[in-house]
Amino acid sequence: MAKVYEIRVRERLDTCWVNRFDGFTITYEEDDTTVLTGPIVDQAALHGLLMKVRDLGLTLLSVNQTGLGSPASDQGTATSPGWSV
Repeated sequence: MAKVYEIRVRERLDTCWVNRFDGFTITYEEDDTTVLTGPIVDQAALHGLLMKVRDLGLTLLSVNQTGLGSPASDQGTATSPGWSV
């Protein structure tokens, strides 16, 4: 089962990059930080996504697991403190 992650970066990521983060929702906060939210199936996929953040030269602020994704149902969420830099 995929886990839903929220990844924050300092820069305001232009919407032209949305295809680079397929399956993720891109939202912006008032301070122009970008929040990428979406499902990640395993640690390898998480590392791949973090490499994309690195390759774009973005400043990583935090990575948090916000819940469990399930295409069949909404059975609640699990939370984790994640980590911040």
